[in-house]
Amino acid sequence: MSGVPDQVGVIGGGRMGSGIAQAFLLAGARVEVVEAGDEAADAARGRIADGLEESARRGKLAGDDVGGTFARLSLVDRAAELSPGTGLVVEAVPERADLKVAVLTAAESALGPDAVLATNTSSLSVTELAAALQRPARFLGLHFFNPVPASKLVEVVVAPETADDVVLAARGWVRALGKTDVVVKDSPGFASSRLGVLLGLEAIRMLEEGVADAEAIDTAMELGYRHPMGPLRSTDLVGLDVRLAIAEYLAGTLGERFTPPQLLRDKVAAGELGRKTGRGFHDYP
Repeated sequence: MSGVPDQVGVIGGGRMGSGIAQAFLLAGARVEVVEAGDEAADAARGRIADGLEESARRGKLAGDDVGGTFARLSLVDRAAELSPGTGLVVEAVPERADLKVAVLTAAESALGPDAVLATNTSSLSVTELAAALQRPARFLGLHFFNPVPASKLVEVVVAPETADDVVLAARGWVRALGKTDVVVKDSPGFASSRLGVLLGLEAIRMLEEGVADAEAIDTAMELGYRHPMGPLRSTDLVGLDVRLAIAEYLAGTLGERFTPPQLLRDKVAAGELGRKTGRGFHDYP
C-alpha cells in the first residue's frame, strides 16, 4: 500500500504526538490531534507550526507551503470526537496502560470498522492493550522515535491478533513517511527499548560509580561505537521520567537487570528530567 491515509488522528499533542502529526502532515494527510484544554491545544498547535517552519527551512515542504500544510491540521478535545472516516489513529499519551486503554476504546467507538488503531508505546504490552478493544485485529504498535521528523526508524509491533493486511498497510505508511520499518513481535521493550534502556541504565550506573563523567561516557560511545548520541544524552532527550517508567516496567517483566539505578530515581525526584527541564545528565540552555 502506498501513501498514507487521507485522514489521520493523533491522540496526544506533546512532543511525540506533535512530531507524529507533523510527519503525517508533511506526507499529505489531514490530521486531527486530540488534546484537551485550550492551553494544551495551543501548545500542541505551536509545536507543530514550529516544526513545519523548521521543515521548510530544511527544504522538506515540497510542493506546499507552511500555511497550506498547517491548514490540514485540526484539534479536538476528546478521542470520541475524531472524524468517523479517519483511516489511522496513533495514540501518543503517557506510558500508563489505563490511560491508553481509555483513549483507544473511545477512538475505536468513534471510527468505522476498517480504521486502524496504533499505540506509540515504547514498552507496554500491545497484546494487553489489544485485549480491551472490540477489533484487536485492527490494532498494532507504531513505535516512533524522538525527534519524530528527523528519526528514520519506526518499529511496527505485531500482537498475536493483528491482521496481516494491517501489518502490510502500516509498513507502507511508514515508508510513505520516508522512514524505515522494522517489524517485531510484541514483547516487553520490543527490540529498541529493550536494548536502548539496558545501555542507558548501565551508563547511569557507571556515572553513579564514578567510572567516568557524563561527557566522557557519551563521547566514548559516539566516537568509539559511532552512536549518533551517547546513552546519557539519549536519556536526556527521551526524558529521565520516561526512561524511569520504562525501566520499572521492564524490571517487573524481564527481571532485575532492568532495575533503575538510584541516581536515576534521585534526578527524577529532583525534577531534573533532561532537555525538557534544562537539566538531566547534561545541562541545556
